[in-house]
Amino acid sequence: MRKTSPKPRNAFYAQSGGVTAVINVSAQAVIETCRRYPKVFGKVYAGRNGIIGALTEDLIDTSLEPTANIKALGHTPAGAFGSCRYKLKSLEQNRREYERLIEVFRAHDIGYFFYNGGGDSADTCLKISQLSASMGYPLVAVHVPKTVDNDLPITDCSPGFGSVAKYVAVSMKEAGLDVASMAKTSTKVFVFEVMGRHAGWIAAATGLAAEKSGDAPHIILFPEVVFDPAAFVARVEQVVAKHGFCAIGVSEGIKGKDGKFVSESGLVDAFGHAQLGGVAPVIADLVKRELKLKYHWAVADYLQRAARHIASKTDVEQTYALGKAAVEFAVKGMNGVMPAIKRKSSKPYRWEIIAAPLEQVANHEKKMPRDFITPDGFHITQKCRNYLAPLIGGEAYPPYKDGLPVYARLNNKAVRKKLAPFTIG
Repeated sequence: MRKTSPKPRNAFYAQSGGVTAVINVSAQAVIETCRRYPKVFGKVYAGRNGIIGALTEDLIDTSLEPTANIKALGHTPAGAFGSCRYKLKSLEQNRREYERLIEVFRAHDIGYFFYNGGGDSADTCLKISQLSASMGYPLVAVHVPKTVDNDLPITDCSPGFGSVAKYVAVSMKEAGLDVASMAKTSTKVFVFEVMGRHAGWIAAATGLAAEKSGDAPHIILFPEVVFDPAAFVARVEQVVAKHGFCAIGVSEGIKGKDGKFVSESGLVDAFGHAQLGGVAPVIADLVKRELKLKYHWAVADYLQRAARHIASKTDVEQTYALGKAAVEFAVKGMNGVMPAIKRKSSKPYRWEIIAAPLEQVANHEKKMPRDFITPDGFHITQKCRNYLAPLIGGEAYPPYKDGLPVYARLNNKAVRKKLAPFTIG
């Protein structure tokens, strides 16, 4: 009797958490690679606003998007399908939501789940990957890595980080030149706040701007080093006396001796993380009070993660390769894994892709090694510079028209719903 091939099953892809300059490169890679395996995958459905789209059966049919639109995702920032900050509780705590997911997956014959996000998203993907065994539904779940924070374990770096690192390094270099030129009669201190709740990778990247002694930044404040106001003020005073001005890169997540965020507002976000209220003005005010120096401060905020116009070519290439590998892992039936970067050498920068078990990724944070930070806690070491430098390498400019970048706008046509409405929470 002739053996028949299994019927192709549909895939579900969703974006989660804070978006990046290259998260849509992941989407492009997943969708294009799935299209190369028509005997394995039927349609690729995208969740509108992440996992929320799966729970509410708000699915987008990406097969209706022209090839050119999908390709254009490669130079488009933000989340093309919408993202969300929503963390699934355990199966025991909220079985109702998991049963709903299975109901939606079954109704739309979804056999593959690709979740594109950071640490909390890896946790969600791990839980989804366990559905097959616990609820008797055949499903392959693969996490597609993404986070500007660069705090995912196992992988050498996280998609999105290289581009944000390039942005903050360039911004510090340019702003440093500006302040230096005005310091004689105007601003003496510049404070540049970047993202990084618990890990100082982005703050460290501002240090790449300092190519020689005296270059900005002169001081970097990391979450991994307890903030000592007296020691900081003394260092600012020394720097200004020596160089005429002081440029400072500071992570939003620096903490004092009491263990509290210097900028903590008392609120929490949807993941239960402390809501940070802006550390740059706090640091700048300290300088003003103690040293009576004129200052300016800036907060990179969304600009650093949306800056596709100055994305790292290395980051773009790695992001696509990891999205492609995620699909290829699924084709092989590899469930509960994440494609990760393994560094083979730094000069020249060589890397390969490995499979990381989600049990070793979910709920684990990769912080900066202490030997990446100078003994005084105020700058990066050469070892850190050697790690960071390849990640911002190369340019991958988007196309421009009339002086502005051209970004994709998808049609995002919804799939017809088959189930009753569902209320989240």
